[in-house]
Formats: sequence, structure tokens, C-alpha cells
Amino acid sequence: MREASNGVHPHNVSRDEPGRVRGRLALADGSVFEGDAFGATGRGDVHAAEVVFNTAMTGYQESLTDPSYAGQILVQTTPLIGNTGVNPADIESARVQVSGFVVHELTRRHSNYRATNELSAYLAEQGVLGLAGVDTRALTRRLREHGVVQGVLTDRADLSDAELVALAREAEPMAGKNLVADIGGKEAGDWDETLGAWRPRVKTEIVIEAKSGGSKPLRVVALDCGAKRNILRHLTDRGCQVRLVPADTPADELVVIFDRGEADGLFISNGPGDPSAVDSTIAALRALIAERDTERVPPTFGICLGHQLLGLAVGAKTYKLPFGHRGANQPVKRAAGEIGRVEITSQNHGFAVDRESLIAVGGEVTHEHLNDGTVAGFRLIDRPVFCVQYHPEASPGPHDAVELFDRFVALMRERANA
Repeated sequence: MREASNGVHPHNVSRDEPGRVRGRLALADGSVFEGDAFGATGRGDVHAAEVVFNTAMTGYQESLTDPSYAGQILVQTTPLIGNTGVNPADIESARVQVSGFVVHELTRRHSNYRATNELSAYLAEQGVLGLAGVDTRALTRRLREHGVVQGVLTDRADLSDAELVALAREAEPMAGKNLVADIGGKEAGDWDETLGAWRPRVKTEIVIEAKSGGSKPLRVVALDCGAKRNILRHLTDRGCQVRLVPADTPADELVVIFDRGEADGLFISNGPGDPSAVDSTIAALRALIAERDTERVPPTFGICLGHQLLGLAVGAKTYKLPFGHRGANQPVKRAAGEIGRVEITSQNHGFAVDRESLIAVGGEVTHEHLNDGTVAGFRLIDRPVFCVQYHPEASPGPHDAVELFDRFVALMRERANA
């Protein structure tokens, strides 16, 4: 790492090692990190985005394809990346979503029986640039101390460090961005894929009941703000019929669906960007949940961005975190119901719901993040609505919180049998 200076550094052009391409990550704070470019090299691209880090030790492919990472350059803190290659089963969306990928060491040879490709070739196919050989520990400490910043990632040698830093400083910040409009689902459709062989060995009673045909299938309308596939698999694995609809589906359409009894529950997915900018979805949720009689409010479950959107819909506020929570070992304590229980969770978010404003509008905090005390989950006391800031479906991560899907199913079943 070094501070920006004028002029092109000659070692960015690798004449001594055929095939080797040098790249740089320049931050808006003036620091520049060098390394070996991999993935989609030689295209002349200059990727400007928010730079964030993830502390998970596994699941880099799931992170790369998580829609919540759209508009971000992802730094992986685990030092060795690429050792398990990539495969078509471990993706969370149809494509790589990150704007760039930064690692300490890119393994030269992957070793996993499920792998169908190696990481660099996969990123090249997806048009995403990576940077290896970076001191990711120093980079992560910088982000933790000063907060996430805008950055520029490129393998172009004709731009000076100072020019790259200037581009980073001109980059549009994440705050105020409605990325759901670009990343969320565009058309309605049904989802029927289950967990299959990856289903937990210990099945809950709800799953057993659904699979045995003992209950009528529950119908879930899922607002697709950029949903991870494993979330949807957990719903279908519990016998739910999942109908994906675009996040900007008008309020009157949703109201009609539930007033006619065409669905039993509403799910709001994860997604990228600033939640306060997703105006149409907030307005639809407000009309469906906050401004209706409690008896007409459908059982509702939100995850991550869905949690934030629900908070905004009921009148709470959100704010940007200094560097966010991104990893698979985030401790969450249940603040209501089962006091004292701690879950280790998978998380990926840069915004949070403001506690005071949530309580002021009648929300009850159910979970809190033990590292910084931020709201990690809440429910509405007078209506069947609950949500969490973290990812109970994991992928990657622990399965401590998968029972939240059971709670959603139980809530829908109770309403359906009432």
C-alpha cells in the first residue's frame, strides 16, 4: 500500500513475466493497493464502487453471486481463496454480482470433487476483475478504522495513482442509491427448487408435516428485491408454494391478492443499496401492512433489506453503518421472548434500522447484534409481522436461525386455520 503519486509505475506493466498483469485498487482516502489482476483482465475497465470486506472463512462463490453485493468491491479477509473452485450448484443468483474481488492469495490449483471451473476463469466469463497479492489485513483494518469508502479497481497501466484516487473520490456513494430497481426481479414467476440433498438431517415437525402431505400447501408471495436462492429453497422445502413478484409491484395489486385469499403470507427478500431509496416498495408495504386493519394484514416475514424496508414502511428510520456487518460468524442475541439465547449468524448489510424510531412507532426489538448493539430483528406487536437483519438461510454460514422459516410457516398456518 502507498499514498497516491503522479506518474505511471513501470512495474504495472509486466515485461518480465509473460501473462502476468498488474492491477491496483485505489481508495478515496488516497491509499493505493497493488497486486496481480485476474479474472476479466485486459478489457480496459475501471470499476468504481464501495469497498467492503467479508470475514467468512467459506462460501466465496455464494458471496460473489449474492445480489446484496451489487455495487460493491468485495474484499475477502480469509487469506486463501479459490481452493474449492466453482460449481453451478453453489450460486445464489444467475450471475456474479460484485463490481470487483480482492484477495490476499489466489490458489493456483483448486481441489474439490464438485468443482467444474476455477475461480479466475469463472470471473473472466462473468466480466468481473479480481486483484490478488493484496495485504487484505491492512486494507480491512483501514476500512474498520475509517469506514467503508469508494474505490476504483483496474488493471490499466496508463492511469497514475493520483488519477485513480481522483476517480474514486468522484464515485457515487452507496447512500441514496436504489439498486433494487436494477438487481431485483423483473417478472413474476414460480419457484419450486428445494434444498434437496442439502436439507438438514434433523427435520422440524413443520417440514415433516408439509412433506407428508398432512397439510394444504401454503402460498407465499415473495417480493424479489434481489433474493438469494437458498432463502427460496428453505420456503419450498417447508411445503410452501412460492410466487416471486417484482419489488415494485403496486400496492393495489398486492392488496387484491391477499383480500381475495390468493396467498397466505408475504415475504420480503434481501437486496442491495440504500433501503430508504426504494420508494415504491416502501409505499406498497405501508399500504399493505401499516395502514390496514390488523385482521387484514397477512403474515409477513422480511430478511435483510426486507427487514429495513419493513422498518421504513411502519415509520422507523434507517442509517448507514460505518463498515457494515458481512461474514458468517456474527453474534446475535434474542432481546425478546427467549432472553439469553445467542445465535451465530450470517450477515451482509451496510444499513440498519434505528432503534429509537422503531420503538416510537410500536415496533418491538426481538434481536440485537452483540458486537455493536444494533437492531438485528423486530416484530410488530399488534399484527403478524416479523423480520431479521441477518440471513437465517446462511449459504454460507451456520444454521442456528433456520427455525425462523418454521415460525413464518406456523404463523401462516395459524391464520389459514383461523
